Amino acid sequence: MNPLIPTDRNAAYEWRSESTQKPPKNAVFLRETNAAAVLQNARADTATVFTGDFHNGKQILAALKKRLRGGRPSEKRKPKADGQTADPAAAFHRHRLRQAQQSRLTNMLAVEIGADFTLGLPRAPDIRAALADVYDNANNAPFLLPLNLLLGFIGAHEWHKKGVDIPALGGRIHVPFGVFSPLRGEYLDLVMQAELPPHFQTAFDIGTGSGVLAALLAKRGITRITATDNNPRALACAAANTARLGLAQQIAVEAADLFPAGRADLIVCNPPWLPAKPTSAVETALYDPGHAMLRGFLSGAQQHLNDGGEIWLVMSDLAEHLGLRTADFLPTLFQTASLALIETLHTRPVHAKAADPSDPLAFARSRETTTLYRLRPL
Repeated sequence: MNPLIPTDRNAAYEWRSESTQKPPKNAVFLRETNAAAVLQNARADTATVFTGDFHNGKQILAALKKRLRGGRPSEKRKPKADGQTADPAAAFHRHRLRQAQQSRLTNMLAVEIGADFTLGLPRAPDIRAALADVYDNANNAPFLLPLNLLLGFIGAHEWHKKGVDIPALGGRIHVPFGVFSPLRGEYLDLVMQAELPPHFQTAFDIGTGSGVLAALLAKRGITRITATDNNPRALACAAANTARLGLAQQIAVEAADLFPAGRADLIVCNPPWLPAKPTSAVETALYDPGHAMLRGFLSGAQQHLNDGGEIWLVMSDLAEHLGLRTADFLPTLFQTASLALIETLHTRPVHAKAADPSDPLAFARSRETTTLYRLRPL
């Protein structure tokens, strides 16, 4: 249930946000304002609901972000030449704290969404399809939505329609807002390159997200695949992609925290890579406190594996370079779960952040390696 917040219109409005942060205490409606005034209200825990020209609102948001970035001069410095930092974990947590603080202040510039997902601002685009992509049903009552989030919904909707080209599939994966997109494709290549025993006929894809790994396994000849997730958006996304690619006869999409019933010849998982707390639903694909999903997967996988079967785990070592886990963490988990390593396949990231020296985590991203671990029971 989304919270109601009081406003200067003598009425309470529903506040919607994907963030886990607390909503503002109240809100004021303004037709004319600027970044400084929005920021002043935000620091008083008051949201500014902009009622003026849509494009002017976007300019105010851009100015607000620029003001907030201006308070981080240290992030403009280039990383040390050796790629190291004295306390990588502290640097990571400072970065996450800054992200959270900036996100909260940025989200204090909001707009009113009217009935049936309309936006009554001059020069506003038609946002109905973008919001219908996120919310199950059209709204009957108006609600308040951060402008930055609305722009994110609009951008995500365009990506959803366009899709991400996956050459190995000979098609595209279409991903809505709230589901992890396979834009970083290097780990997909690992799944295509790993040796697949010819007698493997069944597979589980745990935490399927967009369904891309299940689709790749189907293309490699696995005849029956069960793809699981506990995110309703991911389940709908995976089912839609499976149908669109003509793989519905091979892939069944099921709601589960981890494993479905039964056993399989191959169990694949690409869990969240960083043991930190997510601040929104979409971040659960990236952040997993204490590596809870990873631990649960490794400790339970053997019970769902057919004799002679394999477990494929796809993990980045970014957490090690950030000081969030030690180099012996994964080998210890493998040993505890009575799993032996068959082979490792490695790749380096090619996304933009990996080569951006101005990124605050460049000291770690520049050294990151993604690995597919082939495992079998001892």
